[in-house]
Amino acid sequence: MKKLYVGNLPWSVSERDLEGYFATFGEVQSVAIITDRETGRSRGFGFVEMDDAGADRAIAEADGRDFGGRPLRVNQARERAPRGEGGFGGRRRY
Repeated sequence: MKKLYVGNLPWSVSERDLEGYFATFGEVQSVAIITDRETGRSRGFGFVEMDDAGADRAIAEADGRDFGGRPLRVNQARERAPRGEGGFGGRRRY
């Protein structure tokens, strides 16, 4: 199972649309489009989890391909870097 980052999504795309598109490459386990907390509007990227062979095929065939008038960016998702302590850029010095 691999998690893919999918960027440059059209604002109008739904999770169902994205799942249908990636199902052509392999078995899709989950789809999540990231939305703005305040407005609920798509932020233009999301994540798709799918079987390893399908994920490799999706990266090779979907990256750069037109989807809803925009070229998709598809690659394997990376773990998020740990954030610093506190909300003001990490450790404070006094």
